[in-house]
Amino acid sequence: MRYYLRLALKSYARTPGLVALMVSAIALGIATCIVTLTVYHGMSGNPIWWKNNVLYAVTMDSWDSNPNDPFDPEHPRRAPIQLTYRDATYLYQSDIPKRKAIMAMMAAMLSGAPGEAAPIPMFTRATTGGFFSMFDVPFEYGGGWDAAADRGPEPVIVLSHRMNQRLFAGADSVGRTILWNGRRFRIVGVLKNWDPLPRFYDMTGGGFGVWSGPEDAYVPFEWAPTLESMPTNSSCWGPSPNTYEQFLTSNCVWTEMWVELPSAAARDRFQSYMDGYWAAQRKVGRFQRPLDNHLWKVSQWLKLNGAVTNDSRILLRVSFAFLAVCLINTVGILLAKFLKAASITGVRRALGANRGQIFLQHLVEVAAISLTGGALGLAFGAIGLSAVRAIYGGMTGPYGALAHFDPLGVLWALVLAAISTLAAGLYPAWVVGRLPPALYLKSR
Repeated sequence: MRYYLRLALKSYARTPGLVALMVSAIALGIATCIVTLTVYHGMSGNPIWWKNNVLYAVTMDSWDSNPNDPFDPEHPRRAPIQLTYRDATYLYQSDIPKRKAIMAMMAAMLSGAPGEAAPIPMFTRATTGGFFSMFDVPFEYGGGWDAAADRGPEPVIVLSHRMNQRLFAGADSVGRTILWNGRRFRIVGVLKNWDPLPRFYDMTGGGFGVWSGPEDAYVPFEWAPTLESMPTNSSCWGPSPNTYEQFLTSNCVWTEMWVELPSAAARDRFQSYMDGYWAAQRKVGRFQRPLDNHLWKVSQWLKLNGAVTNDSRILLRVSFAFLAVCLINTVGILLAKFLKAASITGVRRALGANRGQIFLQHLVEVAAISLTGGALGLAFGAIGLSAVRAIYGGMTGPYGALAHFDPLGVLWALVLAAISTLAAGLYPAWVVGRLPPALYLKSR
């Protein structure tokens, strides 16, 4: 192998321009695939795959009979991804799920923290206590709240890692109090740095959110109606509500619901529970459309809400097509390079080298080009991902977080470099190994 490597280096020295061209083509093709694959994987990945078969998003079609839904013109017959307040609170009363959570996003103001003279605008998720255990949310300090705090509701709050860093310099703030929307709340927990992408549990912002980063705080769900706080995402049909009480009893959808059903039997029971409620409401004039109650697994939920766009899929195909073009050109250059040096190969054959040894010699030369192109592709890929972060980081926040250069990207580069370039070099190495040596010896 050392001998074959020495021969490869001598071959490179004879045609440095061709070698540089091949390495650059391979590197650019691999870098393009690394960037698109990394972003595509980040967008299409299931952030909680280990619970994919037990976690379900709940939807119920409460729209009117008008088939031209103004809120979702691309899917006019599809049920909304949120529930009305009265439907969500009724379904939440069921004891069938192992865990359950209803939630909504609200804008809020935080004040009363040391060193913060002005109130801080923030996004708060009003949710129930099961949210944290159901989604395996990690805590740095303390924990969530219990069912009694939900019923109260008690003035308790959980801070994100980012907000705790800002307010308390990352120290344990459990037990301290802050003002949330002018009311004093006791901190019961601080999360670790938790920001799953796509943000599967709240697809109202497209899966990657309309705000920068995760929620800043979490409070018991009933604080939303108690303080008459309006959610950041809601859609209504029918008469417009004039008061908050009318808003709660209206057909406005603004509440999301998730349940954890550990078995198929539990899933069937909860589905029957939903269908029975639907039938009862239909008798009193609601639910004018046909029955359309669904329990969506996380993977189904991501697909339903378009976490991965067609543009991303097309870009992924284009990047692989670009890599294929680079490899096709590499095959042609390798074939021309090997045939140009066929007289040297003929001398080796005359001295006793068999076809297998000639094939292996040229394959080692291809492998060295492959590794060099892969290493350069890693560097180009890192530059490309940095460019994605620079472009999207300041515009849409969470998209920039997808463009991180992780070990998986390194693995992709090595696999792509090894398999694609070696595959490209198989034919030229095979052809040169089958050339009759006498023909080239006579020509010399």
